[in-house]
Formats: sequence, C-alpha cells, structure tokens
Amino acid sequence: MKQETIINTEKALYDYIELLRSNFDEHKYLRVDMKTGKQRTGLQNRSLHLYCGQLAGMFNNDGLTFTAFFKEGFELSWTPEIVKDNIWRTVQLAMTGEDSTTKPKTSDYPKIYEVVNRKLASLGYGLEWPNKDR
Repeated sequence: MKQETIINTEKALYDYIELLRSNFDEHKYLRVDMKTGKQRTGLQNRSLHLYCGQLAGMFNNDGLTFTAFFKEGFELSWTPEIVKDNIWRTVQLAMTGEDSTTKPKTSDYPKIYEVVNRKLASLGYGLEWPNKDR
C-alpha cells in the first residue's frame, strides 16, 4: 500500500503516529519514505498556471503551433497545459526528478523558472514570473 500523508500540524502528527502504530501491529513490517521541505505555495501554483497561460498566448499570437509528435503534421494551438507539460515539466523533471508540479520544494520553483526563462528569452520569449502585483 502506497500512501502519502502531509503532516503540518500537531494533530496530523499524532494521527499519523497512530496510523503507523496500527499498521505495525497488524503487519509487523513498515517501510516509510519521509521527505521534508515545504512544497509549492498556493501563490506559486497560481503563478505557474498564469505563467503557462501567458506563454501559450505569446506563442499563439506569433502563429507558433505545438506539433504533436504522435501524428505527423498534426498541429495544435498552445494551451497552458501544453506549456506546463512540455516545457515546464520537462525542465522540472531534469532538475528535481519530480514529475508532478506539486512535488518540488518552494525553493525549486525559482530555479526551474530561471532555466526555462533563460532558454525562452534566447528565442525572444522571455517573460517575468507573475507575482501578486502582476
């Protein structure tokens, strides 16, 4: 059984200890994978989606299409999801080993952005990371 639990309160910690104790009593064997470090913030999540949407808009405005590799000649307009899945996630996976955008630490996001933005800026598509003020 694979189960992920986020423990960020004393009650959550107590509940998890009880879950561990119950499972150990039943199975007499546990394997626990523990990670520390806070994942992306809500602001980072909103900023990522806004950033991907802004990039998709820039690409579409310039007449660029996303050519899907699975069928020759099949072209799609850019969407925020295509940007996230094919640009952001590719760099993120290479840098962090994490496939899900929910998994990198908050400190990973600026590093991933810098790599993505450096490449896109070299192609004329540099874009500031959105924040509360933009």
